[in-house]
Amino acid sequence: MRVVVVGATGNVGTAVVRALAADDGVTSIVGVARRLPGWRVDRTDWRQADVATADLTRIFDGADAVVHLAWLFQPTRSPAVTWRANVLGSMRVFRAVAEAGVPSLVHASSVGAYSPAPKDQPVDESWPTHGWPGAAYGREKAYVERVLDVFEHDHPNVRVVRMRPGFIFQRAAATEQRRLFGGPFVPGRMVRTGRVPFIPDIPGLRMQVLHADDAAQAYRLAVTGRARGAFNLAAEPVIGPNELAGLLGARTVRVPERMARAAMAAGWHLRLLPAAPGLLELVLRMPIMKTDRAREVLGWTPRHSSLQALRELFDGLHDGAGMETAPLAPDKGPVGRVRELATGIGRRP
Repeated sequence: MRVVVVGATGNVGTAVVRALAADDGVTSIVGVARRLPGWRVDRTDWRQADVATADLTRIFDGADAVVHLAWLFQPTRSPAVTWRANVLGSMRVFRAVAEAGVPSLVHASSVGAYSPAPKDQPVDESWPTHGWPGAAYGREKAYVERVLDVFEHDHPNVRVVRMRPGFIFQRAAATEQRRLFGGPFVPGRMVRTGRVPFIPDIPGLRMQVLHADDAAQAYRLAVTGRARGAFNLAAEPVIGPNELAGLLGARTVRVPERMARAAMAAGWHLRLLPAAPGLLELVLRMPIMKTDRAREVLGWTPRHSSLQALRELFDGLHDGAGMETAPLAPDKGPVGRVRELATGIGRRP
């Protein structure tokens, strides 16, 4: 089986490549990335390509499955750039799948594609995917879901799988996530038990988490099996302020949503934070997902708890962890953070 992984050098992509390389039924992997990695994996060849411009049909020719993971979170201050990569780039991936005659497409959607829902009523895959209009991430993920609706209608011969995971963490991606969402002023070495003074208890701050290796196993099962449709992916327990405080040995402090939004907006407008304020609103409104279908149809069970995945994230933040790919480059200390400042917080991909 020949599998093409688009966006193979990021948080989820590296885990998916590892999982596929360990499967004897997968004979060949093509990892597609904007920047070639120093990382090497058995049975994997690398192709340098940008989904917004490259001839993807040629890359996909002869593939049995395409896994589409490529997604830009930055630059949040240039939404036209992320739209071009995420939405128009996804459309080009889907078109190339059809043109190359690839029989299976596995697409990375997200819990962020879902419409808001009460946090005490878990939703299954039939819940509407209209996103949250106040966040570019939710708008783009929801729009691509509509594009896939049309694609499935027009190409019924292509088996389409949509993965809708919660927040995905692994140790090697901690520095990348700090760069994307926290910025250069986040003191990674302070993220240790007993060093964080408090966790803000914001109404609605409940989210689902899973380890990248567990997400990758779900993708592997989707690639090598016959399942179609959407699958929610998450581990237990659901994470809220109390769980975060327990991991970090901190106390919780009640913070009204309006105050939290104002603080994040101030950091954004002062160019101290790369993450736009709408992202917090999205997190507070996204639903809690049922994961029964992934367990029953894919045969998927996460090996790590959500607390274990978060512990890896915190340890990775403390240690400046990373690996030999451009997205997951380790923390380079003060020199690297100065470069983040010089190139613009929230202004570069």
